[in-house]
Amino acid sequence: MRTIRCLSLFAILFALSPARANDDVDLAIVHRIKNEAFRNSQVMDHMFFLSDRFGPRVSGSPAYRASAQWAAGLLEEWGLRNAGLESWGEFGRGWSLEHFSAHMVEPVYSRLSGIPGAWTAGTNGVVTASVVAAHLYETEEDGNAVRWDLEKRADSLRAYALRNKGKLRGKIVLLDRPRELELATEPEGIRHDSESLTEKAEAPQPRPAESYEWPMKSVPSDPEKRMRLYAWLPLEVSADYWTQTNAVWDILYEFFRDEGVTAVFHTDERGTGGVSFAESEGNWKPGAPIAPPIIALAPEPYARLSRLVEKGEDVSVELDVRASFHDDDLNGYNVVAEIPGRSKKKELVMLGAHLDSWHGSTGATDNAAGCAVVLEAVRILKTLDLPMARTVRIALWGGEEQGLFGSRGYVRNHFADPVTMELKKEHANLSGYFNLDNGSGKIRGVYLQGNDMMRPIFETWLGPFRDLGVDTISIRNTHGTDHLSFDEVGLPGFQFIQDPLEYSTRTHHSDLDSVDHVVDADLMQASAIIASLVYNAANRAEKLPREPLPDPLPPKRESD
Repeated sequence: MRTIRCLSLFAILFALSPARANDDVDLAIVHRIKNEAFRNSQVMDHMFFLSDRFGPRVSGSPAYRASAQWAAGLLEEWGLRNAGLESWGEFGRGWSLEHFSAHMVEPVYSRLSGIPGAWTAGTNGVVTASVVAAHLYETEEDGNAVRWDLEKRADSLRAYALRNKGKLRGKIVLLDRPRELELATEPEGIRHDSESLTEKAEAPQPRPAESYEWPMKSVPSDPEKRMRLYAWLPLEVSADYWTQTNAVWDILYEFFRDEGVTAVFHTDERGTGGVSFAESEGNWKPGAPIAPPIIALAPEPYARLSRLVEKGEDVSVELDVRASFHDDDLNGYNVVAEIPGRSKKKELVMLGAHLDSWHGSTGATDNAAGCAVVLEAVRILKTLDLPMARTVRIALWGGEEQGLFGSRGYVRNHFADPVTMELKKEHANLSGYFNLDNGSGKIRGVYLQGNDMMRPIFETWLGPFRDLGVDTISIRNTHGTDHLSFDEVGLPGFQFIQDPLEYSTRTHHSDLDSVDHVVDADLMQASAIIASLVYNAANRAEKLPREPLPDPLPPKRESD
C-alpha cells in the first residue's frame, strides 16, 4: 500500500512539474524590477510631461499629436526599436479648446464654471445673450424612456425642434432640468477592502446570452441587463450603435444651427456637486453638422440660472469660447515601439494604455496614469537589460474615448477582422496583452475575462506582490477599455483590478482630472507588477493559453 501511495504521489508530482516549472518566478529578477521601480522611479516624470506639459489630448488634436511624438521620441531614446506613430485608419476631424469664459451679468454678476463639449463651435468673440429654459425632456422618466432607443430618440428630437421652432434665435438655452443634489454621506475616494475584493473574486451567476441585432436600434434600458449585454456584445456591434447615436444627435445640432441659437447650457448627472463633467457634444465625422457652443456647467451654477429664469428674472450671460477644428490629417494614430526578443523574436507580448483624453482638465487619471505606468515598465525592462525570448511591444492607443478605435484598428490591421474572424499571420504570434486604464489606484489583482486557464499562471506570477495588496483573481469580464479589442478576436487580453480612489466619483472625464489626484506610490507599484508580468510572459516556454475563437458576426440586415 505504501509503494502504491508513493508511486501515485510521484505520478501527480510528475504531471504537475512541467506546468510549475513553466511558470516559476525568478525572485532575483523580481527583486531587481522592484528595486528599479521603487528606488529609481521615473513614472511621475512621465506623468508631468503627459499631463501638465501637453495637457488634454483630445483625439486628432495638435496636443494629442505632440504627446504621441514625445512618447515615441522617449521610447527611441531608451533604445526601443521601430518607435513611431502608426495609423490605425481614418478617424475624422480633430478639435481643440483654446479659450473659455462664462459670466452671468444680469441680474447680478457671477462666474460660471463649466466645460464646452468637444467638437462644438466657438462664439466668434465675446457675446452676451439672454437665457431661456427649453428643456429637452419634461421629466427624468421622459429622458430615460428614449435614452437607449435610437428611433424613439430621433422622434423625440424632431418633436423638440418642432415645438421650439422660431423661439430660440439669439438665446442661450438651458437644455436640462436642474438636478437636486443629495447630501454626500459616503467618502468619494476609496480603496478596496477584503469585502469588495471577495465580491470581485466571486464568479457571476450563469445567465443565457442576451440577443442583439446588427445594426443596433436599441439596448436595454435596465442597467443590469445592459451590463449583461455588454459582457459579451462584440465591439463592432456596440460601436455601430454609438455611431448611429452620433448621427441621431445631429438632428438636434442641425436644428440649433438653423435656428440661430447662441449657445446651449446643460448639466451632468454625475458627482455630488462642484465638478463639471464633459465629453463630446458634437460629431467628429467630416461633413457632419457642427453644433453651436454646448457647455456643461457644474450643477450649482446651472441650478441658479434655472431658478432665476423660472422666477421670471431677466438673465443674461457673457460668453467667450474659442475652439478649432483640425482636418489637415483625418487619420488616427497609435504610438508603437518594441524591445526585440532573442530566441522567439517573431512572437509578441504587448502592453498598453490609451493616450487620448478629454479636455476638462489634463487627462491625468484617464489615462496619462496608465501610459506613464506602461512607459515606466518598458523603461525598467530596458534599463535592467533583462533577457527576453519574445519581442515586447508597447502601444499607446488613440481614439479610445470614441470607441476603442485605436486598439480596434490595430487589432484589425495586425491580428484579425472581428466581423469575419479572418485571421492574419500575426494572430498566431501574440502571446498576450496587458492593459491599464482605471485611474491611478494600485493594482489589486486581474480580471481573467472568462479565461480560467490563466488563473494558476497569474496566481504564481502575482505571488511576489501579495504583500503589496495583489491577491485577487476574478473570472469576471471588465468592460470599456482596450483589452477588449484583443479579447474579441480570441487573443488573451487583460485589464487589472485597481483601487477606485476618486476615479468614478470625481476625476473621470471631469475638470478635476489632474496630477493632483494621482497617487505616485500606486503608480510605482503598478509599474513593477506590469514589468514583471511582461518579463514572465516573454520568457514562458509556451504562449499564454487561449480561449476558443469567437464566431464571426452575422451579416448586417440588407434593409439597413
